[in-house]
Amino acid sequence: MNNPTASRGAGGLKSPEKFFINGQWVDPLSKSMIEVVSPMTEEVILRYPEAGTADMDRAVNAARHAFDEGPWPRLSPSERARYLRKIARNIEDRLDDIVEAWVAQVGVPVMLAKKLAPQNAQLFDYYADVIESYPFVDARKRADGGTTRVVQEPVGVCAAISPWNAPMVLLTYKIAAGLAAGCTFVAKPSPETPLEAYIMAECIEKAGLPAGVFNLVPAGRESGDYLIRRPQVDKVAFTGSTAAGKHIAGVCAERLARVSLELGGKSAAVLLPDADFSKAMMPLMMYSMPISGQVCFSLTRILVPEARKQEFLDMFVPAVQSIKLGDPADPSTQMGPLTMDRQRERVEGYIRAGLDGGARLMCGGGRPAGRDKGYFIEPTVFADVTPGMKIFQEEIFGPVVSVIGYRDEEDAARKANDSVYGLAGAVFSQDPERAYSFARRVQAGNMSVNSMIVDITMPFGGFKQSGMGREGGLEGLGNYLETKSIHMG
Repeated sequence: MNNPTASRGAGGLKSPEKFFINGQWVDPLSKSMIEVVSPMTEEVILRYPEAGTADMDRAVNAARHAFDEGPWPRLSPSERARYLRKIARNIEDRLDDIVEAWVAQVGVPVMLAKKLAPQNAQLFDYYADVIESYPFVDARKRADGGTTRVVQEPVGVCAAISPWNAPMVLLTYKIAAGLAAGCTFVAKPSPETPLEAYIMAECIEKAGLPAGVFNLVPAGRESGDYLIRRPQVDKVAFTGSTAAGKHIAGVCAERLARVSLELGGKSAAVLLPDADFSKAMMPLMMYSMPISGQVCFSLTRILVPEARKQEFLDMFVPAVQSIKLGDPADPSTQMGPLTMDRQRERVEGYIRAGLDGGARLMCGGGRPAGRDKGYFIEPTVFADVTPGMKIFQEEIFGPVVSVIGYRDEEDAARKANDSVYGLAGAVFSQDPERAYSFARRVQAGNMSVNSMIVDITMPFGGFKQSGMGREGGLEGLGNYLETKSIHMG
């Protein structure tokens, strides 16, 4: 395997030097470079080439040729499944590299990275299993006695645009499902986190997939905008902010290109009047501020009965204050820094907005004492948050949680749904069926009862401005398929 990474940066990571296009590691045509800054040391740790429009054209043309003329879409599902399992084994061999890249670029605690990194291989294995029994051809009887074969075929050339917070798994959701369907890809990772996409390319190359099936061209916003406008691209799969998703949807609408979007969230955890707060505490601690709150499904609004609000705060606030901030490479660290300086400035702006709006600061709210380096923010809890406040309505993407009181279940449902987002949520009750009934009332694509669960074998996506389409599960495969009816005479 040709290793495209040669030069080492300040953090000891290898800086990529080439792009993966048409099955080869090729020199960039563009002269632009991108720098990656460590969230812990605030020093440049990577400097690598940025794809320009000519590089994008090469990648798109390779993917187009691979789909139109190459073998990949025409292989049997079992043949594609064998390749997917090879990729999975190659990814398993690179778990340490994936963890190291995630910790260094994003600042995610190493203990969490090690726990979640195996999901990448699991997704490839899952879709390999799915396509071996999936009904790609369904023969249906017509009223006239004839037969129509309803066929599921790959959508075509896909642009996969992935974010910086969980760069490997959010790319893998797209690539594993799309390859399983028979699509070809041009991948554009976030400029802040290129390394996981390079690991993906190396694993795909080692698995021996046909040339052009997967192409990697890291770039910033301008080249990414050029990519999504290419007429040879049949579908854009994007995970990121709602603002960027709206732009991508608008561009795709102009030429009716297929698009799937997994966007922002303002998820609510609702503790019903009979909830056992002690049992709810662990999932709330894990999922209200995971990866320093930089996760779309974070449970950033916690709704509790007015009569029990102080009881909850007396348990939750000390637990939040006990979170250990520190070097994400330290196994004992529970929360690392925010990923970028601009993220910290954004979060600090929301904290000021909370104070200005009349919310009561219970803990946190500033930069931790004694840390002169690193984009740290203390885990922050606000109480007395009301629907008219900015911190109630807008996605903060940082370690800031609002505790909100409600009068009764009608009021709780109203407040949970008072958002332009609808990605996820959780309901806690000693009666699981009561919690299920309440979950049915919440306008969100993913709800958990007495926990917070994200399962790669189940569909994930949002209502309202949290996106379009689903990733994961059978629905994730359907994201990359077109339906054709063939009427037999």
